[in-house]
Amino acid sequence: MADREFGLETLCLHAGQLPDPATGSRAVPIYQTTSYVFDSADHAASL
Repeated sequence: MADREFGLETLCLHAGQLPDPATGSRAVPIYQTTSYVFDSADHAASL
């Protein structure tokens, strides 16, 4: 494999990432979560 320079985004994403010792996986997990701010508990419950 030829040596190449990676872009800033790739370097940021993989910084400090080591392969999983059990599986050898190098994939960085992506957590598709979010949170919301509500005016009150009643406001959240009414949705």
